[in-house]
Amino acid sequence: MTGTQTAGRRYGGRDAAQRQQERRTRLIQAGLDLFGTAGYASASVKQVCSHAGLTERYFYESFRDREDLLAGVYNELITAIQAETAQAAAAAAPDVDAQLHAGLEVFIRTLTGDARKARLVLIEVVGASPRLEVRRREVLHEFAAMVAAVVAPLPDPKASSTRLTMTTMSLVGGVNELLVDWTLGHQNATVDELIDLCHTLFIAAHRAISDQI
Repeated sequence: MTGTQTAGRRYGGRDAAQRQQERRTRLIQAGLDLFGTAGYASASVKQVCSHAGLTERYFYESFRDREDLLAGVYNELITAIQAETAQAAAAAAPDVDAQLHAGLEVFIRTLTGDARKARLVLIEVVGASPRLEVRRREVLHEFAAMVAAVVAPLPDPKASSTRLTMTTMSLVGGVNELLVDWTLGHQNATVDELIDLCHTLFIAAHRAISDQI
Protein backbone atom coordinates (compact mmCIF):
# COMPACT_ATOMS: atom_id res chain seq x y z
CA MET A 1 0.00 0.00 0.00
CA THR A 2 1.42 3.39 -0.98
CA GLY A 3 1.91 6.43 1.27
CA THR A 4 -0.94 8.17 -0.56
CA GLN A 5 -3.30 5.29 0.17
CA THR A 6 -2.44 5.37 3.87
CA ALA A 7 -2.77 9.16 4.19
CA GLY A 8 -6.20 8.72 5.72
CA ARG A 9 -4.56 7.01 8.64
CA ARG A 10 -1.24 8.84 8.92
CA TYR A 11 -0.12 12.18 7.53
CA GLY A 12 3.10 13.91 8.47
CA GLY A 13 3.67 11.25 11.11
CA ARG A 14 0.28 11.89 12.76
CA ASP A 15 -2.78 9.68 12.65
CA ALA A 16 -6.34 10.93 12.18
CA ALA A 17 -7.04 11.19 15.91
CA GLN A 18 -3.91 13.27 16.46
CA ARG A 19 -4.80 15.61 13.61
CA GLN A 20 -8.32 16.04 14.96
CA GLN A 21 -6.93 16.83 18.41
CA GLU A 22 -4.62 19.44 16.88
CA ARG A 23 -7.58 21.05 15.11
CA ARG A 24 -9.57 21.01 18.34
CA THR A 25 -6.67 22.70 20.14
CA ARG A 26 -6.58 25.43 17.47
CA LEU A 27 -10.31 26.00 17.88
CA ILE A 28 -9.97 26.17 21.67
CA GLN A 29 -7.23 28.77 21.27
CA ALA A 30 -9.32 30.74 18.80
CA GLY A 31 -12.27 30.60 21.20
CA LEU A 32 -10.11 31.94 24.01
CA ASP A 33 -8.78 34.73 21.80
CA LEU A 34 -12.20 35.85 20.53
CA PHE A 35 -14.47 35.14 23.50
CA GLY A 36 -11.84 36.65 25.78
CA THR A 37 -11.59 39.88 23.77
CA ALA A 38 -14.61 40.63 21.57
CA GLY A 39 -16.86 38.56 23.86
CA TYR A 40 -18.90 35.40 23.47
CA ALA A 41 -21.99 37.16 22.10
CA SER A 42 -19.97 38.93 19.41
CA ALA A 43 -17.94 36.00 18.07
CA SER A 44 -19.57 33.71 15.50
CA VAL A 45 -18.59 30.18 14.52
CA LYS A 46 -17.42 31.57 11.19
CA GLN A 47 -15.15 34.08 12.93
CA VAL A 48 -13.75 31.39 15.21
CA CYS A 49 -12.98 29.16 12.25
CA SER A 50 -11.35 32.00 10.36
CA HIS A 51 -9.21 32.84 13.38
CA ALA A 52 -8.19 29.18 13.72
CA GLY A 53 -7.50 28.85 10.00
CA LEU A 54 -10.02 26.00 9.65
CA THR A 55 -13.25 25.41 7.77
CA GLU A 56 -16.58 25.09 9.58
CA ARG A 57 -16.58 21.36 8.75
CA TYR A 58 -13.70 20.92 11.15
CA PHE A 59 -15.46 22.99 13.81
CA TYR A 60 -18.39 20.58 13.89
CA GLU A 61 -16.22 17.50 14.16
CA SER A 62 -15.27 18.67 17.67
CA PHE A 63 -18.08 20.96 18.87
CA ARG A 64 -21.86 20.95 18.51
CA ASP A 65 -22.18 24.71 18.48
CA ARG A 66 -20.68 27.95 19.77
CA GLU A 67 -21.86 27.27 23.33
CA ASP A 68 -20.13 23.89 23.25
CA LEU A 69 -16.89 25.62 22.30
CA LEU A 70 -17.29 28.13 25.15
CA ALA A 71 -17.78 25.21 27.54
CA GLY A 72 -14.71 23.51 26.10
CA VAL A 73 -12.52 26.59 26.55
CA TYR A 74 -13.86 27.18 30.06
CA ASN A 75 -13.31 23.59 31.17
CA GLU A 76 -9.76 23.49 29.81
CA LEU A 77 -8.89 26.73 31.60
CA ILE A 78 -10.44 25.56 34.87
CA THR A 79 -8.72 22.17 34.70
CA ALA A 80 -5.33 23.85 34.24
CA ILE A 81 -5.93 26.45 36.95
CA GLN A 82 -7.12 23.85 39.45
CA ALA A 83 -4.11 21.62 38.78
CA GLU A 84 -1.62 24.50 39.09
CA THR A 85 -3.31 25.84 42.24
CA ALA A 86 -3.35 22.43 43.90
CA GLN A 87 0.27 21.78 42.93
CA ALA A 88 1.40 25.12 44.39
CA ALA A 89 -0.49 24.52 47.64
CA ALA A 90 0.86 20.97 47.97
CA ALA A 91 4.43 22.18 47.45
CA ALA A 92 4.02 24.54 50.40
CA ALA A 93 2.66 21.86 52.77
CA PRO A 94 2.39 21.34 55.67
CA ASP A 95 2.31 25.06 56.56
CA VAL A 96 -1.34 26.05 56.08
CA ASP A 97 -0.58 29.78 55.83
CA ALA A 98 1.99 29.09 53.12
CA GLN A 99 -0.35 26.69 51.31
CA LEU A 100 -3.13 29.27 51.20
CA HIS A 101 -0.78 31.99 49.98
CA ALA A 102 0.75 29.78 47.31
CA GLY A 103 -2.62 28.61 46.00
CA LEU A 104 -4.10 32.09 45.99
CA GLU A 105 -1.06 33.54 44.28
CA VAL A 106 -1.20 31.04 41.42
CA PHE A 107 -4.97 31.44 41.01
CA ILE A 108 -4.96 35.24 41.07
CA ARG A 109 -1.84 35.73 38.95
CA THR A 110 -3.11 33.30 36.32
CA LEU A 111 -6.28 35.33 35.81
CA THR A 112 -4.91 38.82 36.29
CA GLY A 113 -1.94 37.99 34.06
CA ASP A 114 -4.09 37.22 31.00
CA ALA A 115 -7.07 39.49 30.30
CA ARG A 116 -8.58 36.88 27.96
CA LYS A 117 -8.66 34.21 30.66
CA ALA A 118 -10.04 36.61 33.25
CA ARG A 119 -12.83 37.81 30.98
CA LEU A 120 -13.82 34.32 29.88
CA VAL A 121 -13.70 32.63 33.30
CA LEU A 122 -15.14 35.48 35.34
CA ILE A 123 -17.52 37.25 32.96
CA GLU A 124 -18.34 35.59 29.63
CA VAL A 125 -19.59 32.28 31.03
CA VAL A 126 -21.95 33.98 33.49
CA GLY A 127 -25.49 33.49 32.25
CA ALA A 128 -24.30 32.19 28.87
CA SER A 129 -26.60 29.16 29.14
CA PRO A 130 -28.28 26.99 31.79
CA ARG A 131 -25.68 24.30 31.14
CA LEU A 132 -22.79 26.67 31.76
CA GLU A 133 -24.43 28.10 34.86
CA VAL A 134 -24.61 24.58 36.30
CA ARG A 135 -20.94 24.03 35.44
CA ARG A 136 -19.92 27.41 36.85
CA ARG A 137 -21.59 26.60 40.17
CA GLU A 138 -19.86 23.21 40.20
CA VAL A 139 -16.52 24.95 39.73
CA LEU A 140 -17.13 27.27 42.68
CA HIS A 141 -17.90 24.25 44.86
CA GLU A 142 -14.80 22.45 43.56
CA PHE A 143 -12.58 25.37 44.56
CA ALA A 144 -14.34 25.59 47.93
CA ALA A 145 -13.58 21.90 48.48
CA MET A 146 -9.93 22.54 47.63
CA VAL A 147 -9.77 25.29 50.26
CA ALA A 148 -11.54 23.10 52.82
CA ALA A 149 -9.01 20.31 52.28
CA VAL A 150 -6.22 22.74 53.21
CA VAL A 151 -7.73 24.65 56.13
CA ALA A 152 -9.52 21.78 57.86
CA PRO A 153 -8.67 18.35 56.43
CA LEU A 154 -11.06 15.76 57.76
CA PRO A 155 -10.07 12.11 58.36
CA ASP A 156 -13.09 10.89 56.43
CA PRO A 157 -13.23 12.39 52.88
CA LYS A 158 -17.02 11.99 52.93
CA ALA A 159 -17.37 13.87 56.19
CA SER A 160 -18.53 17.46 56.11
CA SER A 161 -19.04 20.45 58.33
CA THR A 162 -21.78 22.93 57.52
CA ARG A 163 -19.74 25.76 58.97
CA LEU A 164 -16.68 24.71 56.97
CA THR A 165 -18.52 24.41 53.66
CA MET A 166 -20.32 27.73 54.15
CA THR A 167 -17.10 29.49 55.09
CA THR A 168 -15.04 28.17 52.20
CA MET A 169 -17.83 28.92 49.73
CA SER A 170 -17.97 32.48 51.08
CA LEU A 171 -14.22 32.84 50.61
CA VAL A 172 -14.23 31.47 47.07
CA GLY A 173 -17.22 33.57 46.11
CA GLY A 174 -15.58 36.65 47.60
CA VAL A 175 -12.36 36.14 45.63
CA ASN A 176 -14.39 35.55 42.47
CA GLU A 177 -16.38 38.77 42.85
CA LEU A 178 -13.29 40.79 43.79
CA LEU A 179 -11.57 39.62 40.61
CA VAL A 180 -14.68 40.39 38.54
CA ASP A 181 -14.62 43.92 39.95
CA TRP A 182 -10.88 44.21 39.25
CA THR A 183 -11.29 42.89 35.70
CA LEU A 184 -14.05 45.40 34.99
CA GLY A 185 -11.84 48.24 36.23
CA HIS A 186 -13.74 48.98 39.44
CA GLN A 187 -10.68 48.26 41.60
CA ASN A 188 -7.24 49.79 41.09
CA ALA A 189 -5.35 47.56 43.52
CA THR A 190 -2.12 45.94 42.42
CA VAL A 191 -2.01 42.18 41.96
CA ASP A 192 0.17 41.89 45.07
CA GLU A 193 -2.45 43.82 47.04
CA LEU A 194 -5.19 41.49 45.80
CA ILE A 195 -3.19 38.44 46.87
CA ASP A 196 -2.36 39.96 50.27
CA LEU A 197 -5.98 40.90 50.98
CA CYS A 198 -7.34 37.49 50.00
CA HIS A 199 -4.63 35.73 52.01
CA THR A 200 -5.47 37.82 55.07
CA LEU A 201 -9.14 36.87 54.78
CA PHE A 202 -8.34 33.19 54.26
CA ILE A 203 -6.01 33.08 57.27
CA ALA A 204 -8.59 34.74 59.50
CA ALA A 205 -11.20 32.23 58.34
CA HIS A 206 -8.77 29.35 58.90
CA ARG A 207 -8.19 30.39 62.49
CA ALA A 208 -11.90 30.76 63.12
CA ILE A 209 -12.65 27.39 61.56
CA SER A 210 -9.91 25.71 63.60
CA ASP A 211 -11.64 26.86 66.77
CA GLN A 212 -14.98 25.47 65.64
CA ILE A 213 -14.19 22.07 64.15
